[in-house]
Amino acid sequence: MDPSREVPEGPRPATTEESRAVFHAELEGRPFLVYRDGEGRHQLLQLPPGDAALTIGRNEAADVCFEWDEEVSGLHAEVERVAGDYVLVDDGLSRNGSFANGERVHGRLRLRDGDLLRFGRAVVLFRFPNSARGATRVTPEALTASSLSPQQRKVLIALCRPFKEGAAFATPATNQQIAGELFLSVDTVKLHLRALFDKFDVGDLPQNKKRIALVRRALDSGLVTERDL
Repeated sequence: MDPSREVPEGPRPATTEESRAVFHAELEGRPFLVYRDGEGRHQLLQLPPGDAALTIGRNEAADVCFEWDEEVSGLHAEVERVAGDYVLVDDGLSRNGSFANGERVHGRLRLRDGDLLRFGRAVVLFRFPNSARGATRVTPEALTASSLSPQQRKVLIALCRPFKEGAAFATPATNQQIAGELFLSVDTVKLHLRALFDKFDVGDLPQNKKRIALVRRALDSGLVTERDL
């Protein structure tokens, strides 16, 4: 790789295919990492089952290899599974340190869904969405902003936007309108709406009632407010 090439700093999906891959990984509920390699390609890596540690470093033998970044140590950090949770370990392994959400990690740090990790110039997103298999069911009343992925929340707000200022006779935004506002494909919007229907427990309603029921629950619960619209 040309060392003068600028490597993308963040793992945010930039194409429909990348968004779709993240969405399906979220549905599976298994923990995974999202990052970009030295060529800028979007990478999604599911964490290994069991207690095997995942290694991060510049060495080509590392599970997550950032060979393009000279600020990353050969063995920079590890991600371990401890009692069902995941822990970032950098107990003197790296020369330049590991960071989580902008703060340097000293020793070990329990990871939470959505944590943004940095090793040298490489940025990695840690995801551990709730699995539908064996996870505690979250009722619509118990949903919080953290229950939704950032993209799901954006789709939900766009769906509710016609109801700004309490418009009494508004109708939810169409898939095409949401796609245009968020620069997504219509298929990606449909995937996110399907997940939102399930989370808000309106998936069994007739097709012509799902969208308005989702809007009402989002507004009544306070998950979407006038300020958001």
